[in-house]
Amino acid sequence: MTQMMKKIFVAAGAIALIFAACASCTRIDAGYEGILVNQYGSERGVSNVQIRTGRVWYNPLTQDVIEFPLFVKTVDYDPFTVNAKDGSVFTIDPTLSYAVIPGKAPYIYVKYRKNLDEITNTTMYNYVKDAFRIQMNKYTTEQLISNRQQFEDSVQFNLNKLMNSDGFKLESLTSGLIYPKSIVEAVDAKNRAVQEAMQAQNQLVKDSIDARRKVIVAEGERQANLLRQSSLTPLLIQQQFIEKWDGKTPLYGNVPTFFKKVD
Repeated sequence: MTQMMKKIFVAAGAIALIFAACASCTRIDAGYEGILVNQYGSERGVSNVQIRTGRVWYNPLTQDVIEFPLFVKTVDYDPFTVNAKDGSVFTIDPTLSYAVIPGKAPYIYVKYRKNLDEITNTTMYNYVKDAFRIQMNKYTTEQLISNRQQFEDSVQFNLNKLMNSDGFKLESLTSGLIYPKSIVEAVDAKNRAVQEAMQAQNQLVKDSIDARRKVIVAEGERQANLLRQSSLTPLLIQQQFIEKWDGKTPLYGNVPTFFKKVD
């Protein structure tokens, strides 16, 4: 092999490597939305071409393909504290479920320049904190206890509005609201007092029923005694005596008498 041939093979190999590097391919799976990002040059930034799913060719030296999942993502954030209007400190232990709105991946990337995990752990977490703090400042402790569902609905409404403007859809939000210890103790004491009052009332009703029952029984016995006394006439007593007589002449005093006089 001549020197010239070696140079030709080397040049051909170099050209092949360059073509291979400039013609990389990737695949966007179903359930994801991909965007083509130009890293250098006058067209630096997100390409106008939006990649839904399927195979895409790109130049890895100057371009990159970033995937955003379109399925629902659920994240359990660390607890944080917020203050009510009257200064009481509540703890929020939130769980958030959301998804990227189809077609919004390029907008999200241009605005944040982060992947979805980074957005979830930073920006989205701050959105959740702000949503709870803004609404919590509108309620006193008593108002919050009485209107908790209204409070949580307003937080979810405002957070969903903010997320929609950034290309996200809020699926669900749970607050995991934890009351201050003093409030919990006060509520427990109130519940115990109510329970004890109900038990006392129930016992009072039971005692009243028992007393009325005893009165009714006693009155029934009295009426029965009166009825028995009124029915014991002299004639009835003699009739009962005859029914029980054994055939012998009874003796009352020293003189035999068949019937004893009954007054």
